[in-house]
Amino acid sequence: MEAYIFNFHDVIVFMTIIECIMLALFQWALPTARKTASGALIVFLLSIGLHSLCILLLWNDLVHTLDFFDLNVVPYLLMLAAFSKGQALYFYVASLTEHDFKLRKNQLVHLLPLALSWLLLLVLQIDSDALRWRADNQSQLSITVVNFIWHSSKVIPFIYGLAAVHLARRYYLSLKDQYSSFSSGEPSWLIVLTVGFLLHWIFSLVVHVGAQFSTISLSNYLGISENYVVFVLINGLFAYSAAYAHRVLTTKPVTLKTVPEDQPNDAAIVKVKNGMEVDKLFLQQNLNIEEFSNQINLPARDVSGVINKHFGTNFFEFMNSYRVEEAKRLLLDPAHKHLTILDILLQAGFNSKSAFHRFFKRLVGISPSEYRKQSAGKGER
Repeated sequence: MEAYIFNFHDVIVFMTIIECIMLALFQWALPTARKTASGALIVFLLSIGLHSLCILLLWNDLVHTLDFFDLNVVPYLLMLAAFSKGQALYFYVASLTEHDFKLRKNQLVHLLPLALSWLLLLVLQIDSDALRWRADNQSQLSITVVNFIWHSSKVIPFIYGLAAVHLARRYYLSLKDQYSSFSSGEPSWLIVLTVGFLLHWIFSLVVHVGAQFSTISLSNYLGISENYVVFVLINGLFAYSAAYAHRVLTTKPVTLKTVPEDQPNDAAIVKVKNGMEVDKLFLQQNLNIEEFSNQINLPARDVSGVINKHFGTNFFEFMNSYRVEEAKRLLLDPAHKHLTILDILLQAGFNSKSAFHRFFKRLVGISPSEYRKQSAGKGER
């Protein structure tokens, strides 16, 4: 009878490895203006693929290459993957969303977990057998260090996953402070993906901890389920990158939108009001806070202060509330009764039908078409 090296679960791992390589090559070949974001995504994809490969070589006794490579090189490659995937995801989100993001020398501190793990492997001569707790005459110190390395390889990605989710959420809030209109698809997908990887790494951490108290069979099934999650997430990440990454709006550093401690002065409030009520700048589609501040001759920081502290809202909500009022005026005006709802929303400054309907119904309580009908009925009476 033939012996089968791979079961179906191993095939999923191999598909993940091959797909990560192919997607990384495809990403490398794509023309893009965001080189840092593309590079971070490539590193992330390769780290996931390398991690899957090392796990397969480490735990599947029927899969092997050269004895020296499997025994002495795989531990270093495994640590390289484990201590780079979280950082790569974090830097991908940062470089994709932050304006003029650049890698700096002080960011080399993110390599410290990898450097420490390599140092421990080297000093204590920890090989693949030691990582699997199968080494002959393994000392208590070696066992303790191996446990520390495994724990760290689960905790570090979890920490960076948290940081990536925080960054994605802060990015969404920054969009509302700096843009009057934007598609919610890009930031929403980014949040979904970062939360997805965070949940995966939480699950991986739980499986690792639970393995200390559960049966080997249960631990194996839980570990296998991770492979399927990774496969789905990798496909989702690349689909997002291909469909949305090039359309993601960048935001200025957080210091730009930090508002003054004091209440805004009357002159600044008057300038903002005049820009909205006299100049009607909200009618300009895709207006951002910098363009608005330039047109009213007031620093963006002061504009943010007026909107946040005096009006108690953000730039996104502030602009669109005026647009809704303009849309209401147009809907009530008999001179514009020939205009469609699409015509109305465009004239009011909106550039998205879904955003217009969402804002209008939230602020008015009914849809634009219902509002027009009700107003027409009252006029006939």
